[in-house]
Amino acid sequence: MDVLTFAPERRSLQPPRFHFIIGRGFSRPVTRFLCPTRDAAQFRKSKKAGPRMTAAPNPAGNAKMRVAFQGEPGAFSEEAAVQLLGEAITTVPRPTFDAAFRAISEGLADALLAPVENTLAGPVVRVYDLLLESALTITAETILPIEHHLIGCPGATLDAIRSVASHPMALAQCERFFTTHPQLKRVPAEDTAGSVREALARGDKSSAAIAGRRAAEHYAGVILASDIQDNPENFTRFFLLIPAQREGGSEREFLNPESFGSSGLTDLMAELRVRQLERLASPPTLKMSIAMRLAHRPGALLASLEPFAKHGVNLQKIESRPIHGRPWEYQFFLDVEADSSSQLESALAAVREATSHLRVLGLYLAARTPAPTP
Repeated sequence: MDVLTFAPERRSLQPPRFHFIIGRGFSRPVTRFLCPTRDAAQFRKSKKAGPRMTAAPNPAGNAKMRVAFQGEPGAFSEEAAVQLLGEAITTVPRPTFDAAFRAISEGLADALLAPVENTLAGPVVRVYDLLLESALTITAETILPIEHHLIGCPGATLDAIRSVASHPMALAQCERFFTTHPQLKRVPAEDTAGSVREALARGDKSSAAIAGRRAAEHYAGVILASDIQDNPENFTRFFLLIPAQREGGSEREFLNPESFGSSGLTDLMAELRVRQLERLASPPTLKMSIAMRLAHRPGALLASLEPFAKHGVNLQKIESRPIHGRPWEYQFFLDVEADSSSQLESALAAVREATSHLRVLGLYLAARTPAPTP
């Protein structure tokens, strides 16, 4: 367990204002308390962590930040990356979540954008498992409305379609559409955007696919039916993940865009901070994701959660996952929100005392849930 020390004067954990973003920084030391980079660095020392993960330098002449995602070009994950970071990035499609998490260590990307939960389907458990095994840190979140469209070849018509391909989850989320079009055969596919690519490559005007608008634009498909999802309140939450910077880093370095190593990553993170502060209400809400393990004794869970209520911290989410290699033992994932740094600091001090292991996975600005398209 870490020994908690407090500096005489504690610095607020509220995200930095614009004067900080453009490089002035703080002139006084900050309390070394909530630190996703330090927690990840300590985790690297464990047997599962493997070698230290760092973002490889961009190839010469490429100043754009490279962001890996799981899926094919035009996927919802790619759309989420652009929504969060803007068009001034290079997206790096990867076939699986495992491959996406390896992209940084393999020198293919500077950051990773990964889905963590959907409002209808629930958590993406493989992403949580891989996040725990990695030394990556959550530095931002974004929430994307999931809007499904029926996409076909140029010249195709809805009446002529006989088969529709997509990821099984996307097919299941369009049940009413298939009920009203019983002649359509559902064809499961690995990926929503990939199903569009394959349908367009075949050139079969009797085949279509279900995916987002970005996939239709990328592969020059025609949208035959728009917004065919059953539930308009369909959103997916994504994490932006980057390597922990160094051992012993502070939360000031985590929130400071100048601490991100490469100039391309530094510039983009500075722009991200500005974009976030412009979008969010003032003052923005600080959000933290935590993984914790508890001792096997009565009241352990209650003791670990009480400090949040006591210090006015909003426990937004809690769920459990099995600990690999330790049957019938579980790890808890929490998302908490607070308006002030003192709330988080006081709560975390007590929570650490009540847990056998606690890792701060990230400290970032809470994203707003966008309104669905009318």
